[in-house]
Amino acid sequence: MIVVVAPGQGSQKPGFLEPWLADPQLADRLASLSDAAGVDLVAHGTTSDADTIRDTAVAQPLIVAAGILTSHALFSRVDRAKVAGVAGHSVGEFTAAAVAHVLSDTDAVALVAERGRAMADAASLVETGMSAVLGGDEAELLARLDELGLSPANHNGGGQIVVAGELAALAALAETPPARARVIPLQVAGAFHTRYMQSAVERLRTAASAVPAADPDLTLWTNHDGTVVADGGRFVDLLVGQVSSPVRWDATMESFSAAGVTGLIELAPAGALTGLAKRALRGVPSVAVTTPDDLQAAVDLIEGAA
Repeated sequence: MIVVVAPGQGSQKPGFLEPWLADPQLADRLASLSDAAGVDLVAHGTTSDADTIRDTAVAQPLIVAAGILTSHALFSRVDRAKVAGVAGHSVGEFTAAAVAHVLSDTDAVALVAERGRAMADAASLVETGMSAVLGGDEAELLARLDELGLSPANHNGGGQIVVAGELAALAALAETPPARARVIPLQVAGAFHTRYMQSAVERLRTAASAVPAADPDLTLWTNHDGTVVADGGRFVDLLVGQVSSPVRWDATMESFSAAGVTGLIELAPAGALTGLAKRALRGVPSVAVTTPDDLQAAVDLIEGAA
């Protein structure tokens, strides 16, 4: 049982799409996704600098488009029916929705572009951010977050929780972290998946109401609680609510384990989720598809399990 996973924001790097665009079909596909998003994804995936692609309104459609591109490249080489299912982390759930045919590719990037703009606008209202907390006692950390008015935003598993809130409170957490914990500020401009994003939820709900949703044709897990969702409309509702609610990637990986998953393939811009899987799904082989050179390893993993 091989699952395909799609990463979230922060995984993008300058120029990461350049090797993919050597394929004319993928270049044409990215141009059409750019039109749907109203964002020059070709430039942002090839020539834009790190600060430019860190902008939430750019990063989100760029990451989803990258995952869609690499899924097409993968499934042009191997039958998609041979994978056990798909899931995405945070904004990667839009990629997963496209891979599972809940949303069309163009609807997925158009909707996520509105999500990015809405979240960037919400983030501009108060100076907020996010930090990864590695190690330490979870109960002690949660108590410390309550003291500081911070929120757990991403439960990533493997001893990692991403927390979010006002910058001053994040600085205080970094100065006096829980015992045996490290606090690492993330290059994200906003307290995503918290109450600070409520205005973005309402905007995304309005946009999503105009987009048709089909039931998934692959097994599709949700970040909401790690369960399988078989109703496309419900999955889109969860995508909307996810903007201001925690990402439970830990629960998603627990569901992978319970389902007997034997391998994991991460779509571009890959690396973060395979890293988490190495800690939380020990012994499960994984492939991070960062360039076209990685596709054969992904095909071999799928074919070997088929």
